[in-house]
Amino acid sequence: MTGTLPYAAPPRSTFWQKLGPGGLASFLLAAGGSLLLLGLPVGWRLRRVLRDATGDPLEPADAILVLGRRLQADQLTAVFEARLAHAADLWRRGLAPRILVAGGLTGRASRSEAEAGRAWLLDHGLPVESVRTEDQSQHTLENLFLLRQTLRLEGWREVILVSDALHLARAGALARGLGLEVRRSPAPACPPTPGSLAWYRRAVVEAFFLHWYHTGLVYSRTIRSRRQLERVT
Repeated sequence: MTGTLPYAAPPRSTFWQKLGPGGLASFLLAAGGSLLLLGLPVGWRLRRVLRDATGDPLEPADAILVLGRRLQADQLTAVFEARLAHAADLWRRGLAPRILVAGGLTGRASRSEAEAGRAWLLDHGLPVESVRTEDQSQHTLENLFLLRQTLRLEGWREVILVSDALHLARAGALARGLGLEVRRSPAPACPPTPGSLAWYRRAVVEAFFLHWYHTGLVYSRTIRSRRQLERVT
């Protein structure tokens, strides 16, 4: 054991602050490798992003997890609202007895993503006891890492992970890396429109992020960095 807690990004972190130990090195390796190989690694991951956009077959679970999204002027974005609406629909269909909303203070917001998400769910008829929050995380990896402790303490094993379709491949890879049992469900109303230019641009960005994640895993294991691996495994 290292005797120290894994790195956690501070509230309202910048992109570079979120990277943590080894983040910049793995980013440069991922970007450099993509350039040297003429984009082939990203193209390979793009297939996964598009394939996983349909999600997984759903079965009853212990909880529904809604991944956070940065607020704009303290208000929910269309993407975050669509995620919450889909989670509420799954809850009403009886697929899980509770919803977990993740996300801390990001950007210039005066309230956390989780707090804003919880307020939206309560305003749309969900009972207080059915909504739990995690309000410290700064990005998807921390959403999952910090909620893992709650899941273990409560004895919850199976989770339905809700996000926009193109985010599911990366979110699923991160969850599996952390040892979480998740079934992914895309929020159908999330922009951009499937098949649009914006959709494919977002897909390419997600493919790079997925490539970056796997590059970081290989890099951390190669240099045997316990501190870096603590964040992702």
